[in-house]
Amino acid sequence: MLKKIREKILKGKRLTRSDALKLFETDDIFALGELASYVAKNKNGNKAYFVRNLHVNPTNICVNRCGFCAFSRSKGENGAFELTIKDILRRIRKAQPISEVHIVGGLHPEWQFEYYLEMLSSIKKSFPELHIKAFTATEVDYMHRISGLSLKDVLKALKSQGLDSMPGGGAEIFHSSVRNRLCPEKLSGERWLEVMEAAHSVGIKTNATMLYGHIENYEHRVDHLMRLRELQDRTGGFQAFIPLSYHPKNTEIGGRNSSGIDDLKTIAVSRLVLDNFPHIKAYWVMLGEKVSQLALLFGADDLDGTVIDEKITYSAGGKRTGITENELVHLIKKAGKKPVERDSFYRSIRRCKTA
Repeated sequence: MLKKIREKILKGKRLTRSDALKLFETDDIFALGELASYVAKNKNGNKAYFVRNLHVNPTNICVNRCGFCAFSRSKGENGAFELTIKDILRRIRKAQPISEVHIVGGLHPEWQFEYYLEMLSSIKKSFPELHIKAFTATEVDYMHRISGLSLKDVLKALKSQGLDSMPGGGAEIFHSSVRNRLCPEKLSGERWLEVMEAAHSVGIKTNATMLYGHIENYEHRVDHLMRLRELQDRTGGFQAFIPLSYHPKNTEIGGRNSSGIDDLKTIAVSRLVLDNFPHIKAYWVMLGEKVSQLALLFGADDLDGTVIDEKITYSAGGKRTGITENELVHLIKKAGKKPVERDSFYRSIRRCKTA
């Protein structure tokens, strides 16, 4: 089943939508892993990256209440919270030494656009060397709506106050038949792509994600990957793709966790289809440490990072909110890869020798 596809990959030819579907449908997980590893090694050698990073969620109060989300709350609901800028600065200070802060949160009904600008400028003033990766396409689109500014003007303002790059959240599944059931209040898949294209046009690098394992099928996943690849052909602004494994606990739609086989298959297919993406990330927070380690043999080249104080996945049944640098190095080495601490643009900070 994979013979013709294998020949394409070895010759460096681009896979089609039909090829991608066949890869998802195959039961030959080992052949899939071998092909994905071949492509990953050609792109990044034997390196596996990580970053020292802190996650900050300024609020879980959100005007959207997506059925797959266990994190969001309404104003006044039990468990709702909102951080002040002083709270955020305090958390960053406590987490040092880190090189990146990752900021995503709910769409707060009362916060004005100026609050987000002040948040960025305050962080950059207090920690000028810290890379700020902040705000999903969903959040940026919301800022556009509450500010009355054009999308590009919102992005330029954020950049001027310290935004260095954007994460890839909010993509979920682009196909409307799934998205309208999964998160009908959220921006459309087409709008998500528009926001990212605008970010790339003003010089802001971003990541991209796909939430899988809920109510979608393989065709929906392939459609998602193809749309990302098409945008990357135009802009070149995506740095990494992160398949996000759905966690059902405390969500409205429920369901089950994906299997380890499906996780590895999705990583591998992503690496093979997204030929223009430099990096594929195995997000250990969602996959777990052991599956993430295996993913390094199925096309992934990045384990994300220390991910201090992550709350979104933890709310949906995630088991852990942080990992040490030495643990990451150990996982990478035992997978036969070379651990490399990176900055947020995948420039090597140092090769790690300690385990």
